[in-house]
Amino acid sequence: MSPAPKILVFDSGLGGLTVFAKILEARAHADLVYCADDAGFPYGPLGEAELVARVMGVMEGLIEAHAPDMVVIACNTASTLVLPHLRARWPATPFVGTVPAIKPAAERSRSRMISVLATPGTVARDYTHGLIASFADHCEVTLVGSKNLARLAESFMHGAVVADADIACEIAPCFKENPTTGARTDAIVLACTHYPLLLELFERLAPWPVAWIDPAPAIARRADQLLTATFGADAPRQGAPERRAVFTSGRPPEPALAAALARFGLAPPPCPSPASRERGP
Repeated sequence: MSPAPKILVFDSGLGGLTVFAKILEARAHADLVYCADDAGFPYGPLGEAELVARVMGVMEGLIEAHAPDMVVIACNTASTLVLPHLRARWPATPFVGTVPAIKPAAERSRSRMISVLATPGTVARDYTHGLIASFADHCEVTLVGSKNLARLAESFMHGAVVADADIACEIAPCFKENPTTGARTDAIVLACTHYPLLLELFERLAPWPVAWIDPAPAIARRADQLLTATFGADAPRQGAPERRAVFTSGRPPEPALAAALARFGLAPPPCPSPASRERGP
């Protein structure tokens, strides 16, 4: 049998679980490690230099501890800034990033009115504006930088009750209607991996139906393509695959979060977490 690859999926918090789930579907027999940098969450308020230093320091410890064959950066904020630095530091390790799914949203839209729901940092970045110029110049694009949705998604995963009014307030700016033509927003890019965790709430609270564009399936396809070139297609192996969760804070998850992790096929990490040895600030 061909050796099974080890894949490290990394995010600032729990949003990357949406990507982890799709990679697990594509690579059911691979070893998978999920790392949440909860000690550094949220990344949005960090300056660019501070964010790069944070991710590079944490990744140093993770690669030393787990020796992954591939790293998936399941975070738009980190991907748009840190990927070049990661690839330069570890040129032998493939890194797969996450970018706003603006191209598929523009292709899918019939009204030519789309919105990008992201963190304020992702909305402001030149990378995002470059994607719009390249793939959505024929569309009316509304950029919505939410300050609260990532935190609400984290709270939701920890078992907190999230108020409908809070969610509705955050997504309301995404919905636009042209008073002259009657055209309305019909596709919304979920440009933060945390946001699909709240998808059922989005769908229920939306003022009209839209296509919610989740980047996770495309990320999983790209990861599978790269792994196939080296390891071949996913196939049964000897022994059970590894499924490990790592939290940089070292705090053991409370019961609600442990149950949520179990739904993604992850057992809660022991305490202290191996990532408490991370070298970040």
